Amino acid sequence: MAVTDISLTSGMRSNLVSLQGTVDLLNRTQERLATGKKVNSPLDNATNYFVAKSHLDRAGDLAVRKDGMGEAIQTVKAANEGIKAIQQLIESAKGLAQSAYSADTTGAATLAGQFDAIRTQIDNLAADSRYKGTNLLNGENLSVVFNEGGTSSLEISGFSADCSNLSISAAANNWAGTGDINTAIEQLDDALESLRTNASALSASMNVITTRQEFTEGMVNILTEGADKLTAADTNEEGANMLMLQVRQALGTTALSLSAQAAQSVLRLF
Repeated sequence: MAVTDISLTSGMRSNLVSLQGTVDLLNRTQERLATGKKVNSPLDNATNYFVAKSHLDRAGDLAVRKDGMGEAIQTVKAANEGIKAIQQLIESAKGLAQSAYSADTTGAATLAGQFDAIRTQIDNLAADSRYKGTNLLNGENLSVVFNEGGTSSLEISGFSADCSNLSISAAANNWAGTGDINTAIEQLDDALESLRTNASALSASMNVITTRQEFTEGMVNILTEGADKLTAADTNEEGANMLMLQVRQALGTTALSLSAQAAQSVLRLF
């Protein structure tokens, strides 16, 4: 036997083992109270740990998709704001054209110049209606992915909302003739109808995205709640366990001290 070995009495060893077990239980209870979970590693409960991890992993993936849906909604909203602004400009342009009916040649030419200035602003609005690098009013498309596997998605088709693609021509002949004014008004009416049709399509797409976003948020909550039910600790129960273990630890320490005193009494014989 090495000179550093120490022999313990059976009573001391029994009390020491019991105290060590109590300390282990105290550490486990403290961890559960600190984390709020009764399963913190595969050693606690392998089945519940890995099932809960799977739920949380999927919830995390869906949360990323939900953020993407939110960005897609903002992109559609940006396009919708552009459409509304362009519609207002078209209405203004239509008012100029109608005023040209009763204007003289000079007045009609002035109104035609103002009309062409509005056409420039329509083009500028269409170019500026982008969000996060995507402009649905510039003919760009947007793909929105709904699930974590990428198997469910929606393709939003953009359209060009500039004057060229809306077929709004420059004021011909400075609106010197009634026919030129009629043509301008017809083009403006057609452009308004085209914008309304495309705005309706974008609105339908946004309704789909919004519905999927709400569904995804619900799924994230369900998965998180499911993971919690598999791993969450009952804090009331763990608090009671902590008090009980603290009492047990105090009693174990006392018992170990008494065992040591019994061993020390042997020394008095020498």
